[in-house]
Amino acid sequence: MNFDNFRRLPARTGKRILRLEVMLVPLALILFLLLWDLLVSWQKYPAFILPSPARVWERFLLLLYDGTLWSHTLVTLAEVLGGLFIGLVAALLLGYGLAKSPLLERILSPYIVASQAVPVVAIAPLLVIWFGFGGLSKALVCALTVFFPALVTTIVGIRSVDPDLRSLMRSLQSSRWQTFSMLEVPAALPFLFAGLKVAVTLAVIGAVVGEFVGADRGLGFLVNLARGILDTPMLFVALFFLVVIALGLYTGVALLEYVVLRWRRFD
Repeated sequence: MNFDNFRRLPARTGKRILRLEVMLVPLALILFLLLWDLLVSWQKYPAFILPSPARVWERFLLLLYDGTLWSHTLVTLAEVLGGLFIGLVAALLLGYGLAKSPLLERILSPYIVASQAVPVVAIAPLLVIWFGFGGLSKALVCALTVFFPALVTTIVGIRSVDPDLRSLMRSLQSSRWQTFSMLEVPAALPFLFAGLKVAVTLAVIGAVVGEFVGADRGLGFLVNLARGILDTPMLFVALFFLVVIALGLYTGVALLEYVVLRWRRFD
């Protein structure tokens, strides 16, 4: 056997598997829709209990054409992005400080852990009372939701730096900024991206929780409205777009990770 071909075999096999997985995703979706339609037809469910895919599609087109869906989606997306920015900045700054100072970690850790024992859904009404029914209160709910996982991954990432590499940087008389930018950040990036993938999905949940508590705009408000008037097709449309936002943000983070961490594939 040609050893060059032998070395290329795993790559070819991987490409075949990847193509198969890409094909299976739409096939699984089509199968799910067929089973859903068959279940509705078989049990003859009314639309307010379980609408057919066709009814949901009709409602989607109506909401799309009158602009309702876009306006509510943009509101929720703005809240999610604002909450991500606030939560991630706070988590990165505090996480770096805790990772570098064991004394500070011992002082603040009990309070940080205790804060996670309080459900965000219980804090959300207070934030709405304090900051109003606008987007700021929803962004703060998102920030609280993403803060803790981002904080933990930041601490773990900074502490994952090899002590020998730190000693090498000190022997080279590197400044703090050089150590931070050339050693700590590259070592922590895989952990930070892992935390960011979790954070983007949690941020969508935080926005919906905030909109459930009090809002007159957003996809969470649309879900509440659809539930109140028993418009189940509209509820399905709103839920579908929440999933689209979460998947879009997750895919964006995954692509950014692929681009930023290309150097790791050559190690």
